[in-house]
Order: sequence, then structure tokens, then C-alpha cells
Amino acid sequence: MQSDTSPPLRIAAAQSTSVAGDITANMLIHTRFINAAHQAGVALLVFPELSLCGYELPLLRDVLLQPDDPRLAPIRALVQQTGMTVVLGAPFMQDEQAAPCIAAFTFFPDGSSSVYAKQHLHASEERYASPGRAGCQRHALRDESYALAICADTSHAVHAQAAADSGASLYLASVLVSEGGYVADAARLAQVARQLNMGVLMANHGGPSGSYVSAGQSAFWAPGGQQVVRTPGTGHFLLVAEKHADDWRGEVLALPA
Repeated sequence: MQSDTSPPLRIAAAQSTSVAGDITANMLIHTRFINAAHQAGVALLVFPELSLCGYELPLLRDVLLQPDDPRLAPIRALVQQTGMTVVLGAPFMQDEQAAPCIAAFTFFPDGSSSVYAKQHLHASEERYASPGRAGCQRHALRDESYALAICADTSHAVHAQAAADSGASLYLASVLVSEGGYVADAARLAQVARQLNMGVLMANHGGPSGSYVSAGQSAFWAPGGQQVVRTPGTGHFLLVAEKHADDWRGEVLALPA
């Protein structure tokens, strides 16, 4: 249990907007969000799907990244300086696959990192990307633990069930969801929170990316399914969910464009 002297656990979604294929510009956006999250006392920050390059499927091969890429050094340094855990989206070449994976890089305060690759692809992605290996990676976070999902993963009930079966108490989804798909996708995530009794965080893009116009409205659902907090729409926002004992509270912080 959390001691009376420990600060409440705060996790956050970075509702950011990416510049198409521009790693350098997106790095600046990421570091701005990380600094803002640190000032807000956040322990773990999650960015949207493919946040470092944008949802630019034809460009994936041109903007491949590895966790130890020199261009990501400022983020690795910030993570160690702030003591935060940061999850961001990037294309990643896994093994000898024919096409890149749509991946999430997690950077930890001790300098280590991990890679999760999207397991379930949309039909439109299959021309440009390869699915990641099946299985669930569970990571500890204070008295909680979490598993990652990337967009279409959340459309497959077996994915969230595997996270719950692993013992994860939080399901963290990096997504690109448009207005047309938002109601159904949000309902599905609320159902995960309700049926599997997990906290569910959705980090959506704050503006258009690729051929999609994002709905924004990043959100957090507490275990049991109640929506605790949601951003008001599109734009740059830091959505924070804070745990007090067994209760969750939320707030939304606007960041300048």
C-alpha cells in the first residue's frame, strides 16, 4: 500500500500534435511535454501512436528509430533527470521483418528502455508495417503495474485480457482516433476498465496526422469504468490522472501551441 507520506501517483497522456516526418521538430514538442509533466508531478507520461514522426505510413522506412538513437539523447537525459517514465511512439525494425513495426519506446529513469510493437494492424497499415510479436509486457509503477497498447490493439478483446491476466492494473493506449471512430473506441476502452477492473489511459493526437483528423479527447477511465477526466477536444493538452488511496481524480492542463 502507498504510505501516508508518499505523494499520490500521477500518470498522464500527452495530447500532442506531430510534424510529418520531422524527428527534430517532434523532439522539441516531446521535451516540452516532458518538462510540463515533470512540473505537474507526473510519474509516467504516454504519447500518442507514432508521436515522433506522425502517422505517416509511407514514411515509416525513412524515419526508423532505435531507443539508443543519438537523436533521442535529449529525451533519455530528461527521463533520468526528472525520474519520470516516458512512453513515445516511433517506427522500429524488429528482427528480419520485411516492414517496420509501429512501436512504443519506454524510457525508464535508470537509463534502461524497452520496446513494445503493435500486435494488431489495421488493413490500411499492412502494406507499410509488420505486426509485433504476441505477448504482454508488464511493468511495475510504484504499487501499480501497466501494460501498453497501440490503437488497433484495443479493438481485440484478447489483448486487454492478456494485460489483465499478466497482473497489470493499468492499460495504457497510444492511439490516433478520428471523430468518426471516437465514440466506439472510447466505449471499448470504458468496457475494458469496467469488465477487467483496470485503469485505462488513452493518449490521442491533438491534431491531424497523416490522412486522419484526430478527435483529441484523450481520457482516463478508473477501474470499474467511470470516466475520470477527458480533454475538451483537439489541441495540446496534458491529461493527468491521480490516484488517492483507491480513488482516481483528474485534471487537464493546456500547453501553448
